[in-house]
Amino acid sequence: MTRGRIMGPAGRERDEDEKPLDPAAERVRRKMVRLLAVSIGIMLVGVMAVLGVVVYKTLPQPKGLGAPMVSVELPADEEIVETGLDGDRAMIRTRAGGVDRLYVVSLADGAIVKRLDVSRGGATRVDLEKAASR
Repeated sequence: MTRGRIMGPAGRERDEDEKPLDPAAERVRRKMVRLLAVSIGIMLVGVMAVLGVVVYKTLPQPKGLGAPMVSVELPADEEIVETGLDGDRAMIRTRAGGVDRLYVVSLADGAIVKRLDVSRGGATRVDLEKAASR
């Protein structure tokens, strides 16, 4: 079997069969290979993080509660007593002249979806608690 010659770095010839490294040089070579593998792993994690942020920023974001300012037209003599939110709707409880009203309002455009007049009918708190316990 003949031994061929190949060109090495800087145009110098070297034998195809390389001599084995001494144990100290082999340990250094293994440490360098381990360092290379760790460095490549860290670079891959960094690239994946950057790509993840880019993809996240390009996805459409939810609009939240719709337009930043929505107006609701209520009669001038009504006083707002209580409010509540449920998804894309709000409930506004008002009082005017002893009459309570509930308004269900769309948060997207401020339109009044439903108006309910609440009458007390002479019921007291004790009567209401008895009815609820049945």
